[in-house]
Amino acid sequence: MVDHFSKRGFSKHAKGPRLTTNEAKRQGRISQMAVLTLGSKAAIAFLNGHDDGLGGRPLDLAIKSEEGLAAAEQALLRRNAES
Repeated sequence: MVDHFSKRGFSKHAKGPRLTTNEAKRQGRISQMAVLTLGSKAAIAFLNGHDDGLGGRPLDLAIKSEEGLAAAEQALLRRNAES
């Protein structure tokens, strides 16, 4: 049997910075809320796009702190109300 993954250079372990438990919880919370509110395609665009009112990407801000999560949630609700 050929191990295609190791030939392509894939690793079992991610090499970037890992999220803390709280960061991962905030990431999951805003992601789930966005998908339930906007649908998956619009949620991805919202979470990864720059939001002028927030001054950054909602996903990054939500991961960074509870305050950022709250601000991203409010922006999400505003966006949904405008649709």
